[in-house]
Amino acid sequence: MICLGIESTAHTFGVGIVTEDEVLANESDSYSGVGIHPREAADHHAEVAGRVLKQALKKADIGVTDTDVVSFSKGPGLGPCLRIAATCARTISLQSGIPIVGVNHCIAHVEVGRWVTEACDPVTLYVSGGNTQIIAYAGGRYRVFGETLDIGIGNMQDIFGREAGLPFPCYREMDKMVRTGVYIPGLPYTVKGNDFSFSGLLTQALKMVQEHTVENAAKSLMENAYAMVVEATERAMAHTEKTELLLTGGVAASPRLQEMCCTMCRERDASFYVPPHSLCRDNGAMIAHQGLLEYSHGKRMRLEDTVVSQKWRTDEVEITWR
Repeated sequence: MICLGIESTAHTFGVGIVTEDEVLANESDSYSGVGIHPREAADHHAEVAGRVLKQALKKADIGVTDTDVVSFSKGPGLGPCLRIAATCARTISLQSGIPIVGVNHCIAHVEVGRWVTEACDPVTLYVSGGNTQIIAYAGGRYRVFGETLDIGIGNMQDIFGREAGLPFPCYREMDKMVRTGVYIPGLPYTVKGNDFSFSGLLTQALKMVQEHTVENAAKSLMENAYAMVVEATERAMAHTEKTELLLTGGVAASPRLQEMCCTMCRERDASFYVPPHSLCRDNGAMIAHQGLLEYSHGKRMRLEDTVVSQKWRTDEVEITWR
């Protein structure tokens, strides 16, 4: 079977095409404004949708009618952006007569990671712009064992970069600063139970820039943020007694975060997995894989059920394929 998946939860519009065994295409185009304005991002997605779809079909060397199902990111995400993917998927479904499936964006990150790595039953540390969660399967659902109480770790990084005058996107520059900067103690380290908060840490790091270099402030900010999520993840692994860690989401590209996760897993005699970056960031292939997975296990949707859900939580989805 072949599934065409469409992603547009935030800044990226992506189209992926997959079979049960491989990724045939994974094309995307991202809104490049400083920060993200939902309506402007949605306008960008609407403008590039046709071109990205054509690129993906050309790369896969198929036509729309060769696909067996179309899937889209139903949520969570920014409403105006989500509606572009939903509209595209509905149009394809109606014109081509193929089934449509709306999937949860967060779970798609987990499942595509399991698919392309050897991870079987991992605890997943999902770190992106809008989301930071610790996820693990238990009792028929993906349970959230820890999450941000305010902003995602990626949004925190972007806000710091913008306020500190770094070019957008700032993650490559910040990754260099984390390697070369000097850690300055004193910033907040806010872990509450197994949840975490980044807003106070961000505020104090921006104040630190007034007395120290941007490089040292960035190093201190990200060291604390990474340590917070890795600490909470280790606690979740101990609680669930799982011996695998999957790191995914756009921030998973950070070499320092990967290093911290790897060290923690080595000390616990656990296995550590990171998918290729093209499948960690928001992308259409993960939506296609999730759609194919759910459709092949019996999920069916009517067009009237494809309304987007901006706050669709990870733990609200009944898992039928495990």
